[in-house]
Amino acid sequence: MATGFFTDTSVCIGCKACEVACKQWNQLPADGYALTGESYDNTSSLGATTWRHVTFIEQMATKPQIPLLNLKVDLPQASLLVEGLPLTANLPGQDGLPRWLMMSNVCKHCTNAGCLEACPTGAIIRNEFDDVYIQPDICNGCGYCVPACPFGVVELAKDDGRAFKCTLCYDRQKDGLEPACAKACPTDSIIFGDIAELKVVAEKRVEELQNRGYTNAYLYGADENSEVGRLNAFFLLLDKPQVYGLPENPPLPQNKAKNGWLASLAASAVAGAVVAIAFGKGRSK
Repeated sequence: MATGFFTDTSVCIGCKACEVACKQWNQLPADGYALTGESYDNTSSLGATTWRHVTFIEQMATKPQIPLLNLKVDLPQASLLVEGLPLTANLPGQDGLPRWLMMSNVCKHCTNAGCLEACPTGAIIRNEFDDVYIQPDICNGCGYCVPACPFGVVELAKDDGRAFKCTLCYDRQKDGLEPACAKACPTDSIIFGDIAELKVVAEKRVEELQNRGYTNAYLYGADENSEVGRLNAFFLLLDKPQVYGLPENPPLPQNKAKNGWLASLAASAVAGAVVAIAFGKGRSK
């Protein structure tokens, strides 16, 4: 059974409870409280010590507000009860006032993971839950996985140089528990469960939003329509992926390297043929 996350950004309130729960459970150090100039965000991005990151996006909007939503969906392992909750983080404001878009970002646990393919030591594996997992005792800190991730998720730790990212709380899953971030989310913006069941819930949610006027609501990463394949951590978004700092069509960087290698090989073959022909003509004289 493949497990993962469905993150519904339409009910994210930016509380960062998921960030705190992730750090607390995984004993990750704090990132400090320096002003970054990025709205109310003090962690800025995912990294070796930030495996969950809530992105804050402020936009100017002129659309009228839309009434509160009511949603009830039954899902094993997670009760999605968003009854009566306003889309406080995503409602377009009055003319000239901003609206807030918020998204709890995390490793996507791609079905065709570039980091796993690039790892030369076998430190990155796909575990029994179909999640992409870095084995810290095998990682040698080579860093090949860092540029291989199109989402900029993997980072080398500053203290010992090894690569770290979200483990999808592998230790909790083995004990039948949901990941700490999903457990802590007060609005059920982060839902954990079986990928197939999550997709059904997500599609119903998109339909609900579109019926209520959010015609731009869609699922990001729920289908295998890019080089990285389906994302086992996919999202419901209300704007273009670039707005949230996500690539529209995430590529695998190593595919470009392969294309360059093939082009170099072809060029070498042509050059070799030219030399061989010239040498043959020289000998014939």
